Amino acid sequence: MSSSCNQTRTISEATKHSKQDFVIGETVTLQSSILKEERILNIYLPPEYGLDPMKKYSVIYLLDGSHDEDFIHIVGLAQFANFPWVKMLEPTIIVGIANVDRKRDFTYPSQNTQDNEELPTSGGSNHFIDYIEQEVQSYISTNYQVNNNRTIIGQSLGGLLATEILYTRPNLFTNYIIVSPSLWWDDRSLLNDELTATFDEKKTVYLAVGKEGEIMESVAKQLNEKLMNTGEEDIRFYFDYMEEVDHSNILHLAVYKAFERFYSC
Repeated sequence: MSSSCNQTRTISEATKHSKQDFVIGETVTLQSSILKEERILNIYLPPEYGLDPMKKYSVIYLLDGSHDEDFIHIVGLAQFANFPWVKMLEPTIIVGIANVDRKRDFTYPSQNTQDNEELPTSGGSNHFIDYIEQEVQSYISTNYQVNNNRTIIGQSLGGLLATEILYTRPNLFTNYIIVSPSLWWDDRSLLNDELTATFDEKKTVYLAVGKEGEIMESVAKQLNEKLMNTGEEDIRFYFDYMEEVDHSNILHLAVYKAFERFYSC
């Protein structure tokens, strides 16, 4: 009996444990005066952040950056890319811009009746871009140790928004990662030859599309041709057509390839 009791106590003691939350970032809630609603930012800081008060960090702004969207897996990808044995990405802050109504925020007004019927809340991108510039970027630059190297990542309607920013306010970001952009919007008006952009600083643009059907593939290839013919010497441009993936699973691989192409140390 004594031996059995001792064995029970040993097993019981071995199963003692403690728990604590596993935290990969911080969440900030902003009251947007532009959008007139509360908005959430999910923010990842590199492990060494704050150890050197003089060090400044690049920032990646991630559209569709809610905790249940793309924030966690893009943070994981960035952490992997920053491993010393990988050395693909420098230590970088990631700002996930959480959604409220992405169909409203990522689209400009369309003259196409079907667009408006299918996305009845659409057309608010100008206000959303104001929000990014005047409130999100302002908040990040005021409250964090950041440099002037800013990247935006957008897929699908997020890719449409990133392309709109590239052509209408190009200097909001230094680098653009545009994946499967929904450039069919408004009868492909962003692809018009008349729409051009002037760049005051060097830009890097990475564009990718998968096996996503004739329309999605053709608009991405049109953007590729438009960018290649821009004549701007200050643009580094990369394009990948990924036949092995589709619209549902392209983002992770595309962002990895973007890091590999133009962040590589």
